[in-house]
Amino acid sequence: MKKMNIAALALALGITSIATAQNTQPADTTKAEQLSQIVLKATRVTDASPITYSNVSKADLKPRNLGQDLPILLNYLPNVVTTSDAGAGIGYTGIRVRGSDATRVNVTLNGVPYNDSESQGTFWVNLPDFASSVESIQLQRGVGTSTNGSGAFGASLNIKTTDYSEDASVAVGSSIGSFATRRHNIQFTTGLLKDHWEFNGRASQIFSDGYIDRATSNLKSYYFSGAYVGEKTLVKATLFGGQERTYQAYYGVDAETLATNRTANFAGFYIDGDGNEQFYGNQVDNYNQDHYQLLVSHKFSNTLSGSATLHYTKGRGYFQEYQESDFFDDSDGTMFDFYGLTPFVANGNLVTSSDLETRRWLDNEFYGIVTNLNYTKGNVDASFGLAANQYDGLHYGEIIAGSFIQLDRPLQRFYSNFGDKGDVNAFAKANYKISSKLTAFLDLQQRFVTYDTNGIDNGNEPFFTDVSYSFFNPKAGATYKINEKGNVYASISKAQREPNRNDFQNGSPEPEELIDYELGYRYAAQKFNININGYLMDYTNQLVLTGAIDDQGSPLRANSGNSYRLGLEIDARVQLSEKLYAQPNIAFSQNTNVDFVIDDNGTPVNLGDTEISYSPSIVAGNALTYRINKGFEVSFLSKYVGEQFLDNTQNDAAKLDAYFVNDLNAMYIWKPSSLVKEVAFSALVNNIFNVEYESNGYAFPGFVAFFPQAGINFLTGVTVTF
Repeated sequence: MKKMNIAALALALGITSIATAQNTQPADTTKAEQLSQIVLKATRVTDASPITYSNVSKADLKPRNLGQDLPILLNYLPNVVTTSDAGAGIGYTGIRVRGSDATRVNVTLNGVPYNDSESQGTFWVNLPDFASSVESIQLQRGVGTSTNGSGAFGASLNIKTTDYSEDASVAVGSSIGSFATRRHNIQFTTGLLKDHWEFNGRASQIFSDGYIDRATSNLKSYYFSGAYVGEKTLVKATLFGGQERTYQAYYGVDAETLATNRTANFAGFYIDGDGNEQFYGNQVDNYNQDHYQLLVSHKFSNTLSGSATLHYTKGRGYFQEYQESDFFDDSDGTMFDFYGLTPFVANGNLVTSSDLETRRWLDNEFYGIVTNLNYTKGNVDASFGLAANQYDGLHYGEIIAGSFIQLDRPLQRFYSNFGDKGDVNAFAKANYKISSKLTAFLDLQQRFVTYDTNGIDNGNEPFFTDVSYSFFNPKAGATYKINEKGNVYASISKAQREPNRNDFQNGSPEPEELIDYELGYRYAAQKFNININGYLMDYTNQLVLTGAIDDQGSPLRANSGNSYRLGLEIDARVQLSEKLYAQPNIAFSQNTNVDFVIDDNGTPVNLGDTEISYSPSIVAGNALTYRINKGFEVSFLSKYVGEQFLDNTQNDAAKLDAYFVNDLNAMYIWKPSSLVKEVAFSALVNNIFNVEYESNGYAFPGFVAFFPQAGINFLTGVTVTF
């Protein structure tokens, strides 16, 4: 492990990064909230469980919620690193936890899996302004507790959307900022009608030019929920979704360009017939995603409760691009071979290439049922869950225009294949209070996964997969209560996961396995909270990011044999005075591939132990908040991310430098009258010291690209609630 100067770093940060205290969970205050918590019992944990976690409330998100994507709002949680393709937190953004990328962070929305079934990724661009409809979030680091969807190999992110309100209101909000960014939304709730019915909703639109050239975003989203609240039963229908149109910004820039033109974007570049450099105006992603959820939650007795959620998600869209014949790699055949076109003779010459305009489509649906049963009596607090989900996806590409081509039919397809995936998940878990101080935890999960693909893939290549997996993932641990303020916990957890679509497209991958060891201490007093935990995540056949990306910008992975992540995480909340408090965190880690082997022109070469890609050994920061009065507070936010490699060879040319950025956030709430219930003013200045840094990149042999982030920029907004 590299030497770490803890004292110097703590001094530089004023003690390190924001974390929402693990021990602050909003109390249930109404019967509806109590009923809605039933579904969360299956996915969330409390201090009684030996799981490392952080909670985030709606109030925590409010000061910074000015249009940036949800991962950016979670940037200050422990051991979290976020990225933005467009450089300003709007458009395509990502999140990594403990060095694990988004495909390894299990995300659920109201207990329903959100990760894409095939890629296992999470695409927040399809849910713009979703933070405005979030009630609470829990981030579990490590394997965490059993939940629905693909197994967590870095973290679980459990998101609950808005609860009902007893009082009617309408809120209108607008925000503007750098790079022509603006967000407009309207929200409403009917309040509780006839003591049983409530409806609420939101509509939003976000525009941004992005920090990167032409990295524009035009995002629309909606959220609607209707609920029936009974004495023991909650029935809730929730509909939400979004439409995104973004100019592609996943090309990055090379080191030479980075030094002279940080905002350069080569997506859509071509040379016209007159020899002029141009950029294709429709080099865009255009995608719609709609979610439908129907929840029934019931309290059978004081000891038994349960819920069932039916869900359906429809996604459809494409990315469009300009393909220049001069830049086509014809090492494996002609351009026409690649696109399934027939060569022809023109003016006595055989034509085998052409400039093309293409669209590559995704048309998919995801549906299923998620159920859970909760039992609490005496010393036992148990949950049982069963979920069955199905994904049906169609992938195809269309040629929409070309300079010299003869199409057999309009919008001729150059590939078409399907991917179908079934996932059945069952679990049982319980906390058993052995004594007044000692609580044992046991969690048993069984997953059955099938994945089938068939058809012609991009490049006119057949793509056939027919696999099935059965994974048994046990977890066990214990929590010991030292006194009313502190406890210690320890756990050991096993997780296994299937490869994703890209893995199968690029070889014959093996499923991966993880044994996660956690040891922690929690202390909560009135003016001081602290959480300390150590972890060892021991992997077999971990599918690590190679650093390369495919022609869609998706990261490529490969089995690495044996690898591990060893770390220490500390986060706290310190009341420095009546009006001033700090929320620091810091994480140290060693992330290692053991005897890592690469292929050098067909010859295996053992590089020995190397650092796992995209895994900084230090992640830290701090939020220093001063409450001027009850309605006015100002926060100074700091984030430090240590250096990280973009591949697994420790090549210095493929390295992201460490960066340290600071933001300033202020909120003032004015309550003028009974008609206007509240006026909330917010301001956010990002990167106030104008640091030049890159948070992401990719690496091929001989070529490295970086994603530069914006210098000093701002967002400001106002929301009026009637």
